[in-house]
Amino acid sequence: MCPEQVPATNHESPVTVVVASRNRRSELLQTLGCHAAPVILIDNGSADGTADAVEQAYPAVRVVRLSSNQGAPARNLGVALATTPYVAFADDDSWWEPGALEAAAEILDKQPTLGLLAARILLGQENTSDPLNDLMADSPLQPDPGGYGKPILGFAACAAVVRRDAFLVAQGFDPVVFFGGEEERLALDLAAAGWELCYAPELVVHHHPSPSRGKPQDRELLILRNRLLTATMRRPWPVVLREAWRAVRHGSVGLRATLTAVPRLPAALAARHRVPTSLEQRLSILEASQTDRAASGVSR
Repeated sequence: MCPEQVPATNHESPVTVVVASRNRRSELLQTLGCHAAPVILIDNGSADGTADAVEQAYPAVRVVRLSSNQGAPARNLGVALATTPYVAFADDDSWWEPGALEAAAEILDKQPTLGLLAARILLGQENTSDPLNDLMADSPLQPDPGGYGKPILGFAACAAVVRRDAFLVAQGFDPVVFFGGEEERLALDLAAAGWELCYAPELVVHHHPSPSRGKPQDRELLILRNRLLTATMRRPWPVVLREAWRAVRHGSVGLRATLTAVPRLPAALAARHRVPTSLEQRLSILEASQTDRAASGVSR
């Protein structure tokens, strides 16, 4: 499945891999051996013996047991525990290609304003290019003078390397969103704080989506709900209304997404502060480009 490696037992590597997993013991035991960097596993309230199995099979992995499912914010604990300047995320069904994390660390060392690198994702045994790769590669955003690579304002968590200090200041992944599209609010806050986020296609992540990922309509519901919640926390009110209308137009799934957002709205409103105007302008450019792609039938 992957080149067999042994998770590092020392902290000489500048990158720590943080993996959050819940009830996917089988997949996790196959992929943990793919990580050469130090690994912190956050067991997100698993009930299938995941933590015990990992401790037995991979004693070098630091296992943190949570009593309940904390969603995407469980990764925040892994970043807080890391002692390296950079942190890479991986899912229980993904791993970084050998050499990718070393290359990422070299880039981040040379670019002190770079807060996040997003890697190219290859899917399954066939190494099919994830559609997100083209979306990031075709970003209409222009780099700052002296900046690195193609600027982006979104990423996939399982294919991202972050500067630990920047992540902590941005407060990591959001408990209001919990899971599903959790990357958006973090990307906005990193960019608002002046950090660059860039696509680095020379870095490669392999992702073999787990067969236990759940129903597509459930994932769609979460994405729609969390776009609305993220907009409520960071975007102008016309954008919030647009996201609500977009959700409703998705029929029964969209209506359910809107209804499930309602109990979370007080927390979203309490966390609300708009992104800077300059960032909102960049978001408008990006969203207009994506609308044009969708209209022309280009895959997103």
